[in-house]
Amino acid sequence: MELFFELEIAYIVIGIFLLTVTAFVTTRGFMPRVAFKRGMISVSMMLVTMISIHYYMTTTRMDGVKEIFNEGGTIICENKMQRTISRSVLISKNLEWRLEGDLFVSDNHTRGFHTSRCVDFIGDDIEEQKAAQ
Repeated sequence: MELFFELEIAYIVIGIFLLTVTAFVTTRGFMPRVAFKRGMISVSMMLVTMISIHYYMTTTRMDGVKEIFNEGGTIICENKMQRTISRSVLISKNLEWRLEGDLFVSDNHTRGFHTSRCVDFIGDDIEEQKAAQ
């Protein structure tokens, strides 16, 4: 449950805001009496569905990233701290990175990277193809 709130708290806050707007609009005098009930139910269902799908997709990607890293592959993570042309960091066991829970950490780098902000580095496939030729 902690991981869910860690990943989805921003979307939950946005959802609460949307429900507040829905409640305000559907209680105005020009709206039909059933608008509040229908509006709150439909917006709530939409938000629950979208947040659930996002959580599932994110955790599935995180599991894939962990598996690739543990097999010795290279991961690419976004680096929002460094505002340069290249806003990403390559992470692999060969580069002295380790996985602690859901965080990639290294003694050679100032901060860790959450697995939810990482994807497989497709450059490995290119290097493997060149080596095979």
